[in-house]
Amino acid sequence: MKDAQQPVPAPEYAVVIPTVLRSSLSVCLRALAEAQGPRPRRIVLVVDCPLDDCAGLPLVVPEELRDVVDTVSGPAAGPAAARNTGWRSVREKWIVFLDDDVVPGPTWAADLAADLAAAGAGTAGVQGRITVPLPPDRRPTDWERTTAGLATARWITADMAYRRAALEAVGGFDERFPRAFREDADLALRIMAAGWTLTPGARRTAHPVRSADRWVSVRTQAGNADDVLMTRVHGRDWWARAGAPRGRLPRHVVVAVAGAAALVGAAMGRRRVAAGGAALWLAGTAEFARVRIRPGPATPGEIATMVVTSALIPPVATAHWLAGLVRHRMVAAVDGTTPGIGEITPM
Repeated sequence: MKDAQQPVPAPEYAVVIPTVLRSSLSVCLRALAEAQGPRPRRIVLVVDCPLDDCAGLPLVVPEELRDVVDTVSGPAAGPAAARNTGWRSVREKWIVFLDDDVVPGPTWAADLAADLAAAGAGTAGVQGRITVPLPPDRRPTDWERTTAGLATARWITADMAYRRAALEAVGGFDERFPRAFREDADLALRIMAAGWTLTPGARRTAHPVRSADRWVSVRTQAGNADDVLMTRVHGRDWWARAGAPRGRLPRHVVVAVAGAAALVGAAMGRRRVAAGGAALWLAGTAEFARVRIRPGPATPGEIATMVVTSALIPPVATAHWLAGLVRHRMVAAVDGTTPGIGEITPM
């Protein structure tokens, strides 16, 4: 008779969740409480917003988790700094980073235990599998499609387990990344450069689409400054190594320059320059709006939003990229060199 299959040993892990106390945090904690498998030894909620913004917002911790939940104050300097505050406050061998708007699956804890048990000595991190629920009765909006991209993103901290030793070896997250953008890719690249490996796991976590106003796509262009920092630190090939899409920054720069040329030409009475710049700006803006409208629901509101934001995004993206060039001009790469301007062009 074959021996009965041995149960997976309970892992020594803590969960770190940076939060601005969204209502979704209660849903996340409830899912953790109900997940089958060994529960975490600690759950650290890093409250990362100014007190005047967080005051009065409810925090509902399920009864089953109250003895393992700690709440600490973050520095209000972005998720990278908040995660550093969280993982440095615990002593467990593994730290699982979750976002405060995800929903771990019903067997999440048991699957996590299997993921960590299968990790070899050289494995620094194991990523959860992210799913993004989309409306079943219509085509997704631009914002919903953007969020859906998380399902195929590599090493994102929406659900990412890291070995403490690896975090200590590289110093944790780089706090120069002030947004929830690229700080996870930067950490993964530094950890792999240090000789560790990262692997996908089997556990599943849902990432519902957060509600957002029509200007969200314009605000997210701030990430172009972070891309400059990534290029400074990791070199021009970081996109391929991180599995990150290049985006449209080169086209945005061309369209923004064309629009500026049209305005300057008009102001100086240079009709040909103004007309040529305006024609190029209009063509570029129309093409951008068209590729964003085509896969969407084509409602009047969505079309209007795509038209307006498609005109705003190129100059905003270009401005953030230029600001990043200035802000990060003295940043040295991992190998100690400082890239020249030709190495950080958007092309």
